[in-house]
Amino acid sequence: MYISEPVARLINELMKLPSIGPRSAQRLAYHIVNIPIEDAAKLARAILDVKEKIHQCRICHNLTDEEVCSICTDEARTTGMVCIVASAKDIPPIEKAKVFRGKYHVLGGVISPLDGIGPDRLNIKSLLARIGTEGINEAIVATDSDTSGEVTALYLAKILSPLDIKVSRLAYGLPMGAALEYADEITISRAIEGRREIGSTPAS
Repeated sequence: MYISEPVARLINELMKLPSIGPRSAQRLAYHIVNIPIEDAAKLARAILDVKEKIHQCRICHNLTDEEVCSICTDEARTTGMVCIVASAKDIPPIEKAKVFRGKYHVLGGVISPLDGIGPDRLNIKSLLARIGTEGINEAIVATDSDTSGEVTALYLAKILSPLDIKVSRLAYGLPMGAALEYADEITISRAIEGRREIGSTPAS
């Protein structure tokens, strides 16, 4: 089937996106071809704006277009509790659950020796600095429940527990291997409410 060079190039670029295969890329490309040029321009501008304006919050490493994100500057949020996530994309589903009113810290990944990612590659030093300056007394580790997420949670518990703060882990409602970003609000809510202290054993 003949495909003109500009369309083929667009399909190839779309295929670089996560979960977009050849058929999905082709469908999206032809959709873009058929929309009004004003809509195509808005899409292009939105992509460029993200690349030009979005960066990490200097405190929690969440994505923001300001020096400090709106969550860190929100005085109504609880300052003594921090929820530790692997990626900024994990924050929206937790916020939708509307049961957590503390602040966040984005690690920027998880410990994965097979991928060459150790603790030194994560935003752990800045987390320790925050604990020392913000009066944090509980850290909720909200990494995914796969192997790397569990390894990261145990490592964080090991280094944070001696600092005399409670280290808890999302529990009920999140099945093993589940990705946090795909969980619904009810599941997230139950996981936060049912969090358990890392290192503790379930009651018999």
